[in-house]
Amino acid sequence: MQKTKYKRIILKLSGESLQGKAGYGIDPESVLVVAERIKDLTKLGVQIAIVIGGGNIFRGIAVSARGIDRATADYMGMLATVMNGLALQDSLEKIGVHTRVQTAIELRQLAELYIRRRAIRHLEKGRVVIFVAGTGNPFFSTDTTAALRASEIGAEIILKATKVDGVYTADPFKDPQAKKFNKLKYIDALKKRLKVMDATAISLCMDNNIPILVFDINKKDNIKNAILGNHVGTLIY
Repeated sequence: MQKTKYKRIILKLSGESLQGKAGYGIDPESVLVVAERIKDLTKLGVQIAIVIGGGNIFRGIAVSARGIDRATADYMGMLATVMNGLALQDSLEKIGVHTRVQTAIELRQLAELYIRRRAIRHLEKGRVVIFVAGTGNPFFSTDTTAALRASEIGAEIILKATKVDGVYTADPFKDPQAKKFNKLKYIDALKKRLKVMDATAISLCMDNNIPILVFDINKKDNIKNAILGNHVGTLIY
């Protein structure tokens, strides 16, 4: 077994990573691709917890701007993350990866209620734990959930999977002059207002000294290379 740099991680997945070419919803083939890459990590003996977003199904902030009460819209977004978490669990279980879904809002028939010590015990037993429903509170993003759960379970790093290969000075899809950062300090990410994670999430990571690695999930070996300590994406520290 290859020696890994990290033993316990939080993998932050956006809902978009599950939507495929359709641009919305859940694409089983895309979910399976993500599941296979997670399975590769379990073979390295890494303890993996996942925080998943819901933007492929419902985005609370966008809907709130069109008239729905913000708190209500955020709760609806939490339910979207539950759907994504269950889809990912289904794919992981089908390829032999034992998982548990833990939810921040009570949904007894679907998932366990989030309990910190139970989550840690699952990780110690080699199960992949999928955290859904955000923090259980409106006005907080799933990025903040990732920072909070990482702090609670003692994760050594947050791996933030995106569709770009790191953090840039501007959107590289819109600005061909955008330059990539290889490394970036927390305070600089906040000062520059780079849209990699919201300020609450970065501040929480800074307070608890949890590095954030931003990388492109579409490149097959990126997650594995990150775990092994090879240079991938942008490190915020």
